[in-house]
This record gives sequence, C-alpha cells and structure tokens, in this order.
Amino acid sequence: MQATRLAIPDVVLIEPRVFGDARGFFYESFNQRAFNEATGTSHQFVQDNHSRSGRGVLRGLHYQIQQPQGKLVRVVQGAVFDVAVDIRKSSPTFGQWVGMELSADNHRQLWVPPGFAHGFLVLSETADFLYKTTDYYAPEHERCIVWNDPVLAIVWPDVGMLPTLSGKDKTGKSLQHAELPT
Repeated sequence: MQATRLAIPDVVLIEPRVFGDARGFFYESFNQRAFNEATGTSHQFVQDNHSRSGRGVLRGLHYQIQQPQGKLVRVVQGAVFDVAVDIRKSSPTFGQWVGMELSADNHRQLWVPPGFAHGFLVLSETADFLYKTTDYYAPEHERCIVWNDPVLAIVWPDVGMLPTLSGKDKTGKSLQHAELPT
C-alpha cells in the first residue's frame, strides 16, 4: 500500500497494491494495522455504508457537529470526484479543500479525518461508493455546507449538467454561516 499525504496533510490518499492477471485482480481493501501506520492514527471503524448514484449527483458537503465521523472512502463501480474540506476552526488549513478522483479502475481510497466536511460528484453513468466511518450516523447532528460556497471555491469537474442535489443539500449553509463542531 502506498500512502500520500495531500495538500491538507491530515487527508491521506491510499493506493492499495493490486495483483492482477488474466482472471482479474485481488487487493486487500482494508488492514487496520496498515491503515494506522499510513495515517498515524488509531481510529477504529464502527459502520460501513454503501451508496449508488447516477451521473451528476452531488452528495455533500456533509459533517456532524457532534460525533464527528472520520471516513475511509472508495469507489467499487464507476468514478467520482471526492472532496474533503477542513472545518476545524483551530486548524492552519481551516476552510481549505482537497479533491481526488476515485474510481473502480484506480482503486484509490481517501482518508477524510473527523473535523472535515465531505462530498462527492459522480463522474460516470453510475457509481457505487463505499465508506467506513469512525462514529455512528447521528442525523440530529448532521449539517451541510453548500457545494458551491464561493469562499471555498471548490473546482468541481464539468459533467455536462448542473449537479443533482437532495433537498437537504440544496439548503446547505455557507461555511461562514454554518454551525461547526467545537
């Protein structure tokens, strides 16, 4: 496994070693010891989630004000542009974002630590998105930052259409007006 710290060093791109031949491929998608070494953390995962979305669906930017979730995310079918936004008020990278293309073909995973808002845009016809979380989903604590906040200025890829958003995501707040974790 290769681990690369991104422009926000707490966000880590993980590229597993893939073994392929005429039959297909094999790779270890998760190993707790290797993950801890790669990220320098000791987080344990408590929940696995799976979503399927069509081209142009944008989910996010989600976070929880209590029970903040770290997320280890990957795509097993299709491709997405995945984004992590640092919303830790005391962080030197507060308000900055990083984005990566994750796909079934590149097998990349992204570690998004607690204290980050997270979202993704589907680039392929459909995408199956899997993620492990370090805390349980708590809908009463979930919040959303609007995907097109001009201060964040996230450069989303052009998929030839306006993003398809949930009702909740349409009403996301700007970072300036968002209720953030303490």
